[in-house]
Amino acid sequence: MKLPLKIILVNRLAKLFGALVKGLSIIFHFLFPKKRFTIPTQSNPLVKAKKDTKIPKIIWQTNYTNRVSLPVYCNYLFNRLISPDFEYRYVSTEDRLTFIKENSSADIAEAYEKLTDGAAQADLWRMITLNHHGGIYMDIDAHAVWPISKMINEEDEEVFLLNKEHYTNYFIASAPENRFLTKTIETIVKNIQDRNIGRGVYDLTGPAAFNNAIGEESVNHRYYKITCIQGSFTNEHFQYIDKPRGKWTHAKKENLLKD
Repeated sequence: MKLPLKIILVNRLAKLFGALVKGLSIIFHFLFPKKRFTIPTQSNPLVKAKKDTKIPKIIWQTNYTNRVSLPVYCNYLFNRLISPDFEYRYVSTEDRLTFIKENSSADIAEAYEKLTDGAAQADLWRMITLNHHGGIYMDIDAHAVWPISKMINEEDEEVFLLNKEHYTNYFIASAPENRFLTKTIETIVKNIQDRNIGRGVYDLTGPAAFNNAIGEESVNHRYYKITCIQGSFTNEHFQYIDKPRGKWTHAKKENLLKD
């Protein structure tokens, strides 16, 4: 695959800038260990969109808190600046549950409440939210490498992210009522009901469930290096600065579901 040089250049520059931010943040948080920055729960577009698309111009993110370290806040700012024609919405842990109870069936809400890990909850919430509202979901440590409006065409129903061998769920763009998201929700709920935990979060609610739902069907997608990447600005320490070992990779699979 021949990758667009200009996008790869922005990718590399973002990584270099992100590495600088991480380096300076070590000093900053050493000097100011309690300092945190607030990501807003909602932010209007900075500029007017030049075209309408089937995929709503909303960036969705969630985290265990919106009081974040400097690198995570810089990651947020980068996304706002590179896609200024998008609205931004941050959803808290509490608001995720409220939304699901108000907009999902009893079976889905019951399955969600059985999850004990925040990342697993976010996996299911993002599918439900995008299927209901539409928009772009990105993990809190992920950032676009090119203006999103230039990567999404007017008639696109979805843009999924291809990461080497499979589709990943840290970036998902979709119009409402997408059949692949509907099937993913059904797959995750069945996994929870059957306690089909597999290797852990990855299988129960994460990319494995997403890919199983897609199967062999053809979907509109982009390669991750020219779309969205993770970890340029932040790392596990800075992302979970107030919640050590809070990353989903530390969750024991036997504790992922309530009895």
